[in-house]
Amino acid sequence: MAFLKFEDIDKSFGKNNVISKFNLEVEKGKFIVLLGPSGCGKSTLLRMIAGLEKIDNGKILLENNLLNDLLPSKRQIAMVFQSYALYPHMSVFENISFGLKSEKISKNEIKGKVIEAAKILKIEELLDRRPKELSGGQRQRVAIGRAITRNPKLFLFDEPLSNLDAALRSEMRVEISKLHKKLKSNIVYVTHDQIEAMTLADKIVIMNKGKIEQSGTPDDIYSNPNNIFVAEFIGNPKMNIFKIENENIVNKNTFKLLNNEIKFENFNFKDGLYVGIRPEDISLENKGEFAVRISVDLIENLGSEKIIYSHLNNTEIRIKSTKNIIDKDITIYLPKNKLYLFDNNKVRLKT
Repeated sequence: MAFLKFEDIDKSFGKNNVISKFNLEVEKGKFIVLLGPSGCGKSTLLRMIAGLEKIDNGKILLENNLLNDLLPSKRQIAMVFQSYALYPHMSVFENISFGLKSEKISKNEIKGKVIEAAKILKIEELLDRRPKELSGGQRQRVAIGRAITRNPKLFLFDEPLSNLDAALRSEMRVEISKLHKKLKSNIVYVTHDQIEAMTLADKIVIMNKGKIEQSGTPDDIYSNPNNIFVAEFIGNPKMNIFKIENENIVNKNTFKLLNNEIKFENFNFKDGLYVGIRPEDISLENKGEFAVRISVDLIENLGSEKIIYSHLNNTEIRIKSTKNIIDKDITIYLPKNKLYLFDNNKVRLKT
């Protein structure tokens, strides 16, 4: 039995359909990340789980209990918002304990729950402070602490790190991952940041225009994208994609790419195709099966690695390398076994 289940979920705002026939099953104890561009429906879906948005059609079930008509307070769900949503006139202790006061439990029990959450999040020394005295990372810990004390069946995170700087985002990713392992809780996490998705998720659900493009483990999504949308969305820099026109289809299993003939025995190329290769799979050493001479347009120096930008036939090429580049013109090598093939509809071709 699925811990969390979505059955044919539809949601529209006026004539704008934002979720369409969404189906998904989530196992108990899993960290699920809903990943996609702005406007793909991921935050709307999260709000429907929480009861903050009405479900037009379909069902959401938590441990086989229908959530559709339950009040948010009855769903045993805790949500952490992007904006922290802390009360500025209350102390950290009061903010964390706020939701417990309506549950008619003793002051000692409330205090115990707050202190336990504060210890988990390493904010015991902040309990007497007001939100304005805290950093962004500390405020987010307080918001998470408020969720922990509710002892929910399910945590919902709506882009919780987007207001933090890069260093704090990295730190908080680690903290959230540790929290999940410690609490063994179910988390549904919304983000448009692929690094958060890849580092946090047990399972990534990539959304586009209200539908699931692909779901799977981070490694599977990265290594086996179903289509060009997924292939370009996962990976930094994004995958290089080359359009192979019909005149460059030599025969049913051979095509020309960058003036090199490439043969794949088990394919039947007919109406054109797309070929992809990740920037990190392009080599500057002679390890590939064909070579291409390029002129360097720009080098982005990231310290431990470089992103090299070039172009051929009006197509931008991105290469990720640890080598220092001095020459303006260089030779790159593209291993055949690292090429991804997509049909004319941008769907992955598989053997």
